[in-house]
Amino acid sequence: MALTDRERQIVGLLRGNPMMSSDAIAERLGSTRAAVNVHLSNLGKKGVILGRGYLLGEQPGVVVVGGANMDIKARSASRAVPGTSNPGRAAMSPGGVGRNIAENLARLGTRVYLVAAVGRDPLGDMLIRETADAGVHLDHVHRTATATGTYTAVLDRDGELVIAVSDMAATAELGPAQVDAARDVICSAELLVLDGNLAAETLSYARNLAASAGVRTVIEPVSVPKAAMLAAIPGLFDRAHPIYLVTPNRDEVTALTGLPAGSVAELRAAAAALHASGVTYVWIRLGAAGSLLSGPDGTHRISAGRVPAGRTEVVDVTGAGDALLGAFCHALLGGADPVEAARFGHAAAALSIASEETVRHDLTPRLVESALASAPVSASGSTFASAPAASAPSAVPTEPATAAPPRRTTTSHRKGTKERTA
Repeated sequence: MALTDRERQIVGLLRGNPMMSSDAIAERLGSTRAAVNVHLSNLGKKGVILGRGYLLGEQPGVVVVGGANMDIKARSASRAVPGTSNPGRAAMSPGGVGRNIAENLARLGTRVYLVAAVGRDPLGDMLIRETADAGVHLDHVHRTATATGTYTAVLDRDGELVIAVSDMAATAELGPAQVDAARDVICSAELLVLDGNLAAETLSYARNLAASAGVRTVIEPVSVPKAAMLAAIPGLFDRAHPIYLVTPNRDEVTALTGLPAGSVAELRAAAAALHASGVTYVWIRLGAAGSLLSGPDGTHRISAGRVPAGRTEVVDVTGAGDALLGAFCHALLGGADPVEAARFGHAAAALSIASEETVRHDLTPRLVESALASAPVSASGSTFASAPAASAPSAVPTEPATAAPPRRTTTSHRKGTKERTA
């Protein structure tokens, strides 16, 4: 079931107010009542809205295919010293890039299915239980004899990643057969999100399945090695069946394109290369400098979110990138344009790094909107006139090497966070 852009806008409005009249919808969209009624009729035929009051059907808003593991995070009580024991504390919670994105979506109120593989062991039972409690639909999580994956991270006292070790053997068992078992939910979704930790054949199969149903696909590269793997998959990037969004950082976009990505001009050239290969939107994360979103309507620089008032330090960067993408998808399905959705994502990521939880248990749309209102995330247009300057006129700002006070109040989004499941 593929929805048109106008149908998606109407669904976004109806999520907020199922009793909205066709006249009110037409006014909000700058359309006519007759045109809106045609769209509503088509949405009814597609099973998206049900009966009077325009109640939405139970089709999944988003399907996420990717990694699910248990995170074991140890944080040093003082500056970490390599080669010796460091006093500190440790905690364990469900994690994995794909799983984290799905939980962020569920906590924000978006219906989401997770397709993943976890072991038939106590850690897998814990992961399943806590992820289900968060509201994620787990009908298509595959249980395997392989031990549930783990990600063990050591954080410095300021919450920055020092080193991580990841065991993703269970995710490696997620193949085309398990994806095909979720065919119905994938083909009826509004968005498919693919985690770059998937095997090449699995990722390619899921992408092609979505393309055949007209479902928009988002790919999260995860790390430089995984981005290089994506670039080598035959037919993954296909202009005849565009990928809706790819979300690399600076190093990953170089791995995807083979092009440098140090300056604004180079970033735009790398984005243009991905557009030419069949990617509609390219969202390049730039750490504390925010991000660059390139699409059919031009290129936009979006500032990083600010840590909310009352919190003066980065608590834990783990999961910030997953909150960023999950919140983006939620806002997009709610009717936001991609730039607005990116701003919403940055605000959610800022909330994430201010919490010890990989995914905040108190995450709600109202909390994110409050963060946006108290510390707005700005966006500038394609001229980059308002973009902050670095030491060289053409350079994009990079994260400071030291934890200077201004940096501690901005969203980090370091790829150490995302590379944890590579």
